[in-house]
Amino acid sequence: MFQAVDALLARAEELPPPDERARLRKAARLTQQQIADALQVKRETIWTWEKGRVEPRTPQREAYARLLRGLAERFPAPVEAEAPER
Repeated sequence: MFQAVDALLARAEELPPPDERARLRKAARLTQQQIADALQVKRETIWTWEKGRVEPRTPQREAYARLLRGLAERFPAPVEAEAPER
């Protein structure tokens, strides 16, 4: 049981896919530079994270995950309309 709980907690630090990272930033009207300044990295680093070329490492990973979770709460992903069943 504890292993299952630990596995769920580990997933809490997973990051959304790169395109969702960019969508959240843009929805909040934040620039890559603003996020870079907050996380103390270069703007180019944010670009690579949003393109999926590189994954963030600790300690920026935890801070970035926290930012993205907060943005996801404020700007949920649009629900795709389902095609009617035939």
